[in-house]
Amino acid sequence: MDGGILEPSLYTVKAMAILDNDGNRMLAKYYDDQFSTAKEQKQFEKNLFNKTHRANSEIIMFEGLTCVYKSNVDLFFYVVGSSQENELILASVLNALYDAVNQILRKNVEKRALFENLDAVYLAVDEICDGGIILDADSMSIVQKVAIRTDDIPLGEQTVAQVLQSAKEQIKWSLLK
Repeated sequence: MDGGILEPSLYTVKAMAILDNDGNRMLAKYYDDQFSTAKEQKQFEKNLFNKTHRANSEIIMFEGLTCVYKSNVDLFFYVVGSSQENELILASVLNALYDAVNQILRKNVEKRALFENLDAVYLAVDEICDGGIILDADSMSIVQKVAIRTDDIPLGEQTVAQVLQSAKEQIKWSLLK
């Protein structure tokens, strides 16, 4: 690069992953072909986990990539970008991912709950980033776009408007029968 200025690019995220506390993939999405095979991806994830699972920092340079990560109970959240990528941008993507998953799982961020809501979490990942381009970093709007069905939300966690709408629908269906 001869000390020149880098070309600006929207392709900031190379990968997003959620691993369990053994380093196994729960969810991973790669946006370029640096790790083109599943075997290479799994090996990268295993090496990344081994490097980060005991550390209590948030950012690491690993295999020429900038990796930001966060852990909670039995899950590790990773966002990976190029070595020249701004860590603050990657950290905002990581926080959006973590906060969206936290809201989708109703503050129960653990392996079992993630498996039960894996479809919504995949949708959230797709709402955050598409092809390596960051689309949204606001967890509230991401969760709204994912649109969790209110039928699955316990009555105590629903808003008054949601409860009234649900009651209207039940009355309507009982009258139509």
